[in-house]
Amino acid sequence: MDVVHIYTDGSSRGNPGPGGYGIVMMDVNKKIKKEFSQGYRKTTNNRMELLAVIVALEKIKKQPVDITVFSDSKYVCDAVNKKWIDGWIRRQWKNVKNPDLWKRFIRAYNRAPAKFQWVKGHNNNPMNERCDQLAVDAALNKSTHLIDEGFEQKEEGLF
Repeated sequence: MDVVHIYTDGSSRGNPGPGGYGIVMMDVNKKIKKEFSQGYRKTTNNRMELLAVIVALEKIKKQPVDITVFSDSKYVCDAVNKKWIDGWIRRQWKNVKNPDLWKRFIRAYNRAPAKFQWVKGHNNNPMNERCDQLAVDAALNKSTHLIDEGFEQKEEGLF
């Protein structure tokens, strides 16, 4: 079975503020590594942490694959490992932050199930440090920013 390790990080320069995510994906058996990042003009750190995981899982092209996500986000890891998501679904997302992304996460996770491992951020883990740099660079590069519609529309009161 193929084994994929995914490292993710999110960043925002202000909360809310310009943000970005960074991803390093590694095919352990084939020793292939790919990096991805994207910046957004106005978002939050938690949205970028979660979006990084979503985008990474959406990039998995075939199944079955043994996937482990390494993240320094307790928000993301605990939501999965402590099964908070199950309660959120039962309560129909009432009082849940970022429901648009969590619903997208569930679609990606159901297609590409993964184990989640929390790693301490800024603790000399080379892959976590690389993701952090990708996320920060993406947040700072305004020329490539996208609009985080789920955040900006909510902030404007459109839904």
